[in-house]
Amino acid sequence: MKDTVFPSYKQATNGGGAAKPTFPATKSQLYGATRPLYRPQPKPHHYRRSCCCSCCIWTTVTILILLLLAGVSAAIFTLIYSPHRPTFTVSSLKVSTLKITSSSKLITNITLNVNAKNPNKELIYIYDPIAISLTTKNDVVIANGWFGPFVHGTKNNTLLKATINGLNQELDDSSAGELRVALKNKKGLPLKMKLDTKVKAKVGGLKTPKVGIRVICEGIKVSAPKGKSPSKASISNAKCKVDLRVKVWRWTF
Repeated sequence: MKDTVFPSYKQATNGGGAAKPTFPATKSQLYGATRPLYRPQPKPHHYRRSCCCSCCIWTTVTILILLLLAGVSAAIFTLIYSPHRPTFTVSSLKVSTLKITSSSKLITNITLNVNAKNPNKELIYIYDPIAISLTTKNDVVIANGWFGPFVHGTKNNTLLKATINGLNQELDDSSAGELRVALKNKKGLPLKMKLDTKVKAKVGGLKTPKVGIRVICEGIKVSAPKGKSPSKASISNAKCKVDLRVKVWRWTF
């Protein structure tokens, strides 16, 4: 039996050099020669963040120092001048018109006098125009108007006069019904008066910033006039509360 012999495989060489390997090249052989060396990058400096933090800290410190100085100044001012609150009382309130039309429109015309008293010997109050609002216990606006601006001198009583009206406002059915019933009450319709304005104080050449002031007077009772003569409101139990608030320091009366 004849044996068959397969000759061994030899890769052809150029010029008789050594044979190249036939297996696939590894990743290190393919990329090792061209891969750049790893060099760690330095961490970026957070200069901007540090700058912002410093600015915030110094701003906060400055504000706190200013508030402290303002508080000390207010305390010294209070000790030297001992400021007293202004007082307000309702002198008279006359209703010329107070009716509700068939289309639920409220028509009012009211004459109002308020007495403002400044009990201070050194302190002068300077008032902006004063907004007036008369409302029921359910916050139905009966009338609106204004007192003019004025300077409230030391140890002075000032009589404020105004005529206010309801501007023919149209009420919803519920409010109109409740108001009609309340006007038939023999004891009268209870009202609350609210005064809103801004005021600044003056002592010599020193003036404070303007601050908000609100006066609320309760215990007023009115009735609709009969005939051509206006009806006088019951004000014997009327009491007014003054709330004065200052941004830097605070007076609450």
